[in-house]
Amino acid sequence: MENIRVRFAPSPTGALHIGGIRTALYNYLLAKKFGGTFILRIEDTDQTRYVPGAEAYIIESLRWAGIVPMEGPGFGGAYGPYRQSDRKEIYLEYAQQLVDNGHGYYAFDTPEELDAVRKADENFKYDSKTRLKLKNSLTLSTEEVKRRLNAEEPYVIRLKVPEDQNILIQDLVRDEVSFQSNELDDKVMLKGDGMPTYHLANVIDDRLMKITHVIRGEEWLPSTAHHVLLYRAFGWETDMPRFAHLPLILKPDGKGKLSKRDGFRLGIPVFPISWNGETPEDSFIGFREFGFDPRAMVNFMAFMGWNPGTEQEIFSMDELAEAFTVEKIGKSGARFDFDKAKWFNQQYIMATPDADLAKTVRPIIEAHGHQPAEDFLRSFVGMMKERVILFPDFWTNGAYFFEDFTVFDEATIRKKWKAEGSRAIFAPLVEQLEALSDYTATSVQTCVEAFTANAGLKFGDVLPILRVGLTGTMKGPAVFDMMALLGKAESRRRLERAFDLFDKVS
Repeated sequence: MENIRVRFAPSPTGALHIGGIRTALYNYLLAKKFGGTFILRIEDTDQTRYVPGAEAYIIESLRWAGIVPMEGPGFGGAYGPYRQSDRKEIYLEYAQQLVDNGHGYYAFDTPEELDAVRKADENFKYDSKTRLKLKNSLTLSTEEVKRRLNAEEPYVIRLKVPEDQNILIQDLVRDEVSFQSNELDDKVMLKGDGMPTYHLANVIDDRLMKITHVIRGEEWLPSTAHHVLLYRAFGWETDMPRFAHLPLILKPDGKGKLSKRDGFRLGIPVFPISWNGETPEDSFIGFREFGFDPRAMVNFMAFMGWNPGTEQEIFSMDELAEAFTVEKIGKSGARFDFDKAKWFNQQYIMATPDADLAKTVRPIIEAHGHQPAEDFLRSFVGMMKERVILFPDFWTNGAYFFEDFTVFDEATIRKKWKAEGSRAIFAPLVEQLEALSDYTATSVQTCVEAFTANAGLKFGDVLPILRVGLTGTMKGPAVFDMMALLGKAESRRRLERAFDLFDKVS
């Protein structure tokens, strides 16, 4: 295949929505599959919407997800600059070409004049039917146009959309899409501040950066008609990139497009990493801070519109790239199933080696004031990894490994413990455990089994006392494994403390 060059081109206007991560991922996978190049381009031509810190946020999000650009701001590359605000002179040259070759024109209409026209006709569109009634270089004399330009009067450059043309787009996802030019307006290409609009900058940059495939959200599909007209105007139509417009990501209930407000409303992440805005309503928690492994998020996002056509669900990035084809992207919207996202995360946690998992979990435990030894922490995550879904669950579900419980399962204790006799029964077991020379899960289990048989008890009488006594709950890893990890002295201390508590509630 040709030398694939694809780009992810976000605007630095705030936090990067999870849909942007999916777009970046699909571009990245196509490049990776064919040994091509994945480019990050910052589309910051709308300076009124620029948000400080947004570009750094975008780059950090991509790095965390493992979707690392090969060219872009901070990544090098031979086709820069990669920020559109640094390419202003390039766009001016091509905008002038549009005017010179008759495919564009100067428009001197003021915002107030256009507002008046729109008030008079709510269906007004600046197009082939109205352009000759307005103040532009198509209606003004050559001398008058020169005078206005020399006087530095404000103007924009508009694309002169031709009449009665059928614009066909062969979309890799949606097949053939057709537009009628008479339905299109003469969009602004160069704004009054000398900056290009998205449409001009997008086409020029894709051409100069040798982009072969444009993979983007379906909201950009209507704009593609104007882009094709620009390619025609510059004589580049035969070398246009191939287009693929991705389906919407839908709300968890499947009703409507997923928005950033849905995350705030539902208490779920819809951004890769957290964003701190000026207000709580503009601040969002990310997948990273929520407790997701980036590999799980990527795996989940890959399935938001694409399917390999097999039963396999767990894919490494390399496996995704090998299996990925644009043709297997669906047309229908993909529901944001957060429960499925958590399932992916659970699978990745369970499959992660304990040593690697311990590195991720350590900061969570240390944030609660504990500095566990490495061996202890590795054993802890090994015991808990099948009992958690998100990284914070290691603490939420396993805090009792590091500190005494403050509440416990009183209902179970009331059934199993009698203040007037149970301590006398269980005290010998504590002594027998203390006497073990080899305090392992196996030796502890053998000791408890012998005690249970000799005391004429059942395991159902003994294990709940040990489990609640150690942890406060009936949930958790195997009792004997926990006792071995906690050690002889700590296990005894906990049980004796628990017996005092049990006496008070039974």
